[in-house]
Amino acid sequence: MASNVVTIPNLLTCLRMALIPVFASLLFYGYSGWALFVFLVAGISDGVDGFVARRFNQESELGTIIDPIADKLLMTVAFIVLALPNVLHPTRFLPVPFWVIAAVIGRDVLIVTVAGAINVMTGFHGFKPSWLGKLSTFVQVVAVALILFAAYTNYSFYLPTVYFIVVLLALVSGIHYIFHVAKLMKEAEQNED
Repeated sequence: MASNVVTIPNLLTCLRMALIPVFASLLFYGYSGWALFVFLVAGISDGVDGFVARRFNQESELGTIIDPIADKLLMTVAFIVLALPNVLHPTRFLPVPFWVIAAVIGRDVLIVTVAGAINVMTGFHGFKPSWLGKLSTFVQVVAVALILFAAYTNYSFYLPTVYFIVVLLALVSGIHYIFHVAKLMKEAEQNED
């Protein structure tokens, strides 16, 4: 059992979780360059843990639970701190507008609420991310890096486009997830028959 828990991918996921308060603190205290570096390390660790898990057959049930939690925590904390007034040097498009944060967090709340309600009502627990959800998360990671880059360099002309794409994908992927889960449930029912 311990060998399924203490794996390199799970340790990398735990490292990513441990970097969240470091990232938030650096950002809060005005070290946007270091915050960008820590965020990039966390993002790279996410890609590496998935690769190692698949390549070396170290996938685990714990990993399938904590990996998306680590991703959501990192993204939620990043967007909340980036939206706080007086954290980033205010420019024309910073801090991040509230409507962007509302879309990102609202999507996650929708997904967790739908999954929880379905699990309680039916006992179904075969939830898997959709390709659109993975794309949305990837775009959010890139967006945070671009926002931090803008804060560090004062080049922020591209941020409205970044915000629009993040919100659009958050809304579309949140709605799509409901249909994705319905399809997963239908497939599970057919496999039981």
